[in-house]
Amino acid sequence: MTDPFTFDITPMRRRDLRAVLAIEHEVFPEPWTAGVFNSELALRTGRAYRVAKDGRTVAGYFGLMFAEDESHITTIAVAPSYQRHGLATVLLLEVVRISLDNGVRHISLEVAAGNERAQSLYRRFGFAPVGVRKGYYVVTGEDAYVMWAYDIGTPEYAERLRGIEERVRSRR
Repeated sequence: MTDPFTFDITPMRRRDLRAVLAIEHEVFPEPWTAGVFNSELALRTGRAYRVAKDGRTVAGYFGLMFAEDESHITTIAVAPSYQRHGLATVLLLEVVRISLDNGVRHISLEVAAGNERAQSLYRRFGFAPVGVRKGYYVVTGEDAYVMWAYDIGTPEYAERLRGIEERVRSRR
């Protein structure tokens, strides 16, 4: 497996969408469409979409939406063949970096109530559940937990990030 810190994380382009959509269909019961991604990519401000590439292969991606001093993770996914090797952690480290670069103090997301693996990852980054969106996922009827990480610009949070990065690097 490739070291997750050697992936190129670059802005998502329309030419990446075929691979992104393939991952969407593999990992989500309600995948986004090309139209949704195209709409998001067309917004020149208030958004940040990135892909992680292993050579020319898209291994994962995320999207962020900004509103004042907050960002919201609109989507994040890792291709099944790249899961469990630290790439999702590296993507979240990048989410925080980009958020901080954009003056963000707090980050939010929704996660399926049954997705315990993702929830565990988010908790490592200081996300905590603050609410439930009942029946949020229409196709499955599953609830979503709303999770927030507050005060990401503090020295304490920076120390948390250093620890997370060190753990991922030591797994190699």
